Amino acid sequence: MTRLLDPADWRARERAHAERADALTAGHRERSARGERHPVEDFLYTYYSYSPAQLRRWHPGPGVELAGAAGEERAGWRWYAPGAAAGSLRVDDAAMRAAKAPLLRAVERMLRLTAARPGSFGCFGLHEWAMVYRQAEHRHPVPLRLGRAATDAVVEAHELRCTHIDAYRFFTPEAVPRNRFAPSRETQPEFEQPGCLHAGMDVYKWAMKLGPLVPGELLLDAFELARDIRVLDMQASPYEMRAWSGEPVRIETAEGKAEYVRRQRGFAERANALRLAVHEAAFGAALSPATPSPR
Repeated sequence: MTRLLDPADWRARERAHAERADALTAGHRERSARGERHPVEDFLYTYYSYSPAQLRRWHPGPGVELAGAAGEERAGWRWYAPGAAAGSLRVDDAAMRAAKAPLLRAVERMLRLTAARPGSFGCFGLHEWAMVYRQAEHRHPVPLRLGRAATDAVVEAHELRCTHIDAYRFFTPEAVPRNRFAPSRETQPEFEQPGCLHAGMDVYKWAMKLGPLVPGELLLDAFELARDIRVLDMQASPYEMRAWSGEPVRIETAEGKAEYVRRQRGFAERANALRLAVHEAAFGAALSPATPSPR
């Protein structure tokens, strides 16, 4: 059943969305204008390649008509069509589903399988350490917090348990055989699990790929989650990041491991709640999350 929103309602939501998006991206936009970089926050715009302007665009989601929108800029956006009411617009989800069927099937499967799988909480963020293991030089122009030898020793004192292909693919050659798993792009749906910080950040990627099938409010929730996770990801990394992300989470200690897992579980719960909401909005099917793994 299609719901008709009057102009006052949907314009208020659109305005609130733009204001929230602007507040979330203000720091990045100001730094970009000055030519400054931020090694924590820039990741959300470089790795995911979505601009503040894309994040600012509000969609109502499927099954909603926007009264009086036919004369608006939105009428020229892709995947919009005239609604049943005179002068209204709606998301043309049927056209998008037909044109983007393989992509939508892949995203639906990823959301569904990840949400249904119990989380794993024993990785301690060592994926970032594995990316610099036994390397004289590393990808980021930031010094190692413990130095090279001590960083290597931390890796060697632990079992690597990374399940995320987009972290694993950056492991150094020496770190690859130390990982319990060998995830690949083909096996990603089978390996992805909600305890993974990068899988949690990727909820934003899936929401963005679904475009107008995801209401704008959910998209910004996913972006906020990715932003918050990114901070922990860098706090627990081997890099000296205090200038950008605050005090480190020292996962080389028992106390640091406990803090990491506590926050990791909180992010897993937030990520799964968003996975379920995004899946229901885009695909019209309510899912049930997996039973949490024992603490």
